[in-house]
Amino acid sequence: MSVSVENLSVAYRSHRGDVTAVDNVSFSLADGEIMGLAGESGCGKSTLGNALVYLDYRMKASGGKVTVDGKDLPISDSNAMRSRRMTEVSLVPQYAMSALTPTRKIGRIIDDLLKSHRVKDRDKVMTELRRRLELIGLKEDVLGKYSFELSGGMRQRVTIIMSSLLNPSLLIADEVTSALDVSTQRAVGEMLIEFRDRGYIKSAIAITHDLSILAQIADSIAIMYAGRLAERAPTSVLVDSPLHPYTQALLASLPEVGVRHDQVTLSGIPGRPPSLANPPAGCRFRDRCPFAFAKCSETPPFEEIKPGHLVACWKASQEHAEMAGTGRGLPLKEQV
Repeated sequence: MSVSVENLSVAYRSHRGDVTAVDNVSFSLADGEIMGLAGESGCGKSTLGNALVYLDYRMKASGGKVTVDGKDLPISDSNAMRSRRMTEVSLVPQYAMSALTPTRKIGRIIDDLLKSHRVKDRDKVMTELRRRLELIGLKEDVLGKYSFELSGGMRQRVTIIMSSLLNPSLLIADEVTSALDVSTQRAVGEMLIEFRDRGYIKSAIAITHDLSILAQIADSIAIMYAGRLAERAPTSVLVDSPLHPYTQALLASLPEVGVRHDQVTLSGIPGRPPSLANPPAGCRFRDRCPFAFAKCSETPPFEEIKPGHLVACWKASQEHAEMAGTGRGLPLKEQV
């Protein structure tokens, strides 16, 4: 595994005490894997991504361990992380289109970036930069332009190139397709796949609330709710056979291709996520879950129900145990 996250917890400091936005999260990524991370706004997915690269002054890691390529990642030590950023882990930040300094030309921004990371052979890296620009259909003259002279899609692609220029093992792409039109979203998604396939990055985490985008670019998808992982599975499995009621509700809220808005009413999820300042005991989705029962007052473990399919849900665990106990096993189409 190129990336391993074990029992990671991250809290925000506030005048009312610490607010745990990422609560005991564990997962791993294989070399070459793109994992999608989805969930409602405020579920902790951006905090999780940021914590693997940079903990700002408001944040602190309150537990857990992160390794990349078998080496511990000292996420709580900003000085120790300085040399690891861009080379081992890198971040395409949320609102990346606004992340480029408008008073400096793109080439100058990149040159400053290389200087700050003490890259010795800058000529070699700049040659590679031009090759990558050509690969994704951008002309070299973008290096002589200011960010406001580029379209949104061009700025997004430039930002991804900058974040992956030193070939990090893990690239975290936070909402890289937001505020883009559909065709540009697809182009940016294909760019991530292309960079993975060419070995520019080993693995990636694509963070978004848009499951339809992840269905096109991700090898696996993890669903996050109220600071915890609710479900994770290979993309096709999670989209076709979700086990957690929250995942099922998220998928049910997506519009179907070819169906007119006057022919069907989209279903939402009643209620709202709990406050992370004072989260409820047990399953955090139970107040909104139509299948909640007494057992849900206890915290469900995030466990493997089927090979490669993990879920934190007492209902899913119970149904799986009942099927195994009766000897019926999986549905016929899933039996080997």
